[in-house]
Amino acid sequence: MTDVQWELTADAKRRTRAAAFIEAQRAGGEHTLTAADAPDAFARLHHWSIAHPDRFWAAVWRYCGVIASERADGSVWDDVLVGRDRMAPPDATLGPRWFPGARLNFAENLLAADDAALALVAWGEAGPAGRLTYGELRQAVASCASALRGAGVGVGDRVAGFLPNIPETVIAMLATTSVGAVWSSSSPDFGAAAVVDRFGQIRPRVLICADGYRYAGKRIDLRGRIAEVVRGLPTIERVVVVPYLDDDAPIDRIPGAVRWGDFLGTHDTAAPAYTRLPFDHPAFILYSSGTTGMPKCIVHGAGGTLLQLLKEHVLHVDVHRDDRLFYYTTCGWMMWNWLVNVLATGAAAVLYDGAAIPPARPSVLWDMAADEGVTVFGTSAKYLALAEKQGLRPGHTHDVRGVRAVLSTGSPLAAPSFDYVRRDIGAHVQLSSISGGTDIVSCFVLGNPLTPVRRGEIQGRGLGMAVAVFDESGRAVVGTAGELVCTQPFPSMPVAFWNDPDGANYRAAYFARYPNVWRHGDWARLTDGGGVVIYGRSDTTLNPGGVRIGTAEVYRQVEQFPEVLESVAVGAEIRGADGGIDTEVVLFVRLAPGAVLDEAMCTRLRDVIRRNTSPHHVPRRIRSVADIPRTISGKIAELAVREAIHGRPVDNTDALANPGALAEYRAFAKSLDW
Repeated sequence: MTDVQWELTADAKRRTRAAAFIEAQRAGGEHTLTAADAPDAFARLHHWSIAHPDRFWAAVWRYCGVIASERADGSVWDDVLVGRDRMAPPDATLGPRWFPGARLNFAENLLAADDAALALVAWGEAGPAGRLTYGELRQAVASCASALRGAGVGVGDRVAGFLPNIPETVIAMLATTSVGAVWSSSSPDFGAAAVVDRFGQIRPRVLICADGYRYAGKRIDLRGRIAEVVRGLPTIERVVVVPYLDDDAPIDRIPGAVRWGDFLGTHDTAAPAYTRLPFDHPAFILYSSGTTGMPKCIVHGAGGTLLQLLKEHVLHVDVHRDDRLFYYTTCGWMMWNWLVNVLATGAAAVLYDGAAIPPARPSVLWDMAADEGVTVFGTSAKYLALAEKQGLRPGHTHDVRGVRAVLSTGSPLAAPSFDYVRRDIGAHVQLSSISGGTDIVSCFVLGNPLTPVRRGEIQGRGLGMAVAVFDESGRAVVGTAGELVCTQPFPSMPVAFWNDPDGANYRAAYFARYPNVWRHGDWARLTDGGGVVIYGRSDTTLNPGGVRIGTAEVYRQVEQFPEVLESVAVGAEIRGADGGIDTEVVLFVRLAPGAVLDEAMCTRLRDVIRRNTSPHHVPRRIRSVADIPRTISGKIAELAVREAIHGRPVDNTDALANPGALAEYRAFAKSLDW
């Protein structure tokens, strides 16, 4: 059994919201559940949640206080779940349906807290940038929603955001969903072509953007890029520009542009008004990474997003109304939606725009956490690894005693990062590695307050999520790596893919491998103790000598070296003496300044990998590179590297934050006799 690094006391467990939820269900007759301080409390709760999804999700709705229309008889919905056995819809209309008959509004549920309570805190690289109470946020949203209605935006219309992570972005999203329109956003570091690839498919009527953004001490003017985007989107009727960098920056070269303040105009005293719509009415369109072709437009419903993320915030993260939750994210990543949804709990969302470790102020995120009383600090595995190598020790340099949880996602979290958080942030901190994705705008596996954190593991499966690991023959296995799957419907399954009227692309994306079972595309292992280990994406697993291994197993070893900032491992297809194709592991490393990849270091790398994994993991070739390609959301683009080293074209390089990095890998391909 792996080392226990964190666990609440019995008294503390009884004070969690998960404990209160359990006690409410026990009082209602759910006698299979045990008290929260029992060793098997969470396991029993999870089992009940998937054995009786109708009872579980109805209980989440009631416990979290979802706001919806009541009918004359006092009921809110007809059924909780219709079509439980139809996880993979045979066509566009016959899939599982949640809460038919219910009518709600996403924004109304996020804006229900007391007027005086803090709703948003904004920071940038230079420090504090503003804050809004719920009363102020509610009025700002009402004003923007009234302006959108005045511009002709109504139910089902699309509003696109090309914005940094600032309060105006939250206001625009909530205003859009207030009127029943659909919100879709892209990060401002996307190139114009990448933005058009995404928004062009959904045909928005309104584009809300910023004149620029700040990153790593630089001011990036977006006005030229916005003009190019608008020219590529013929359906745009109105362009609204938030003057983020300069209040007086000219915008006359952007077709049809008006400033944010002018757009809101006389709507500043508008009363809040929320259009209540069916549970599965589209609220968001998110996008796949687009590194293997045109990005898929994934449509998420208002009710499913709201209910699933309420469950995660309340029962898994244990968010209370006095919490302040931060997640380092751009508006082009689903973690932005995850962050903002915390408003539905009445807690405050902490926004940050800028580099995570800016050169002029590397500790800015911890400055913010200390100054603002952040209680839940969300980041990526990459950030934690780089913070350790940068020598950041916030537990010793900052008062972060209020930070009770650190959340990590984006890639598998290496075991040494568990040590770093415990040693240099605080032994009191719950380190929750979480994993899910844009496809479900939430998590399949994540932390919880009732079970221990064990070094190198995710704590467990999400409540209501029938997660399993399948071997090659489709059998559920424990203790063996395989495909991460989900065998039952859950509320945040996509409503549809955009422009996929018969659902064929939707079914092909998730259900082609195992009939009526969601295959997520992660290579994972369930432990005997209920934990989960993610090894990486299953389509980038390595297969040397016919042994399938996850890239994260290599990264966990390599990135322990202080000389290595980050790495990428891919499988190279090598023709053997018999004419057949085998796979060998090739490792690329980005080194710290001053470090040199010599033969001695290569030997040390191979020795550590062999000793802590297996001979199959050992890379035959190791090369130093100046940069590692990554998607705009920050994930290492292993597929792009794999294609580049084989001299094959890389589809849609506009989806990469640094496509120029591929040149070094293409040159590497030319130097080898494949």
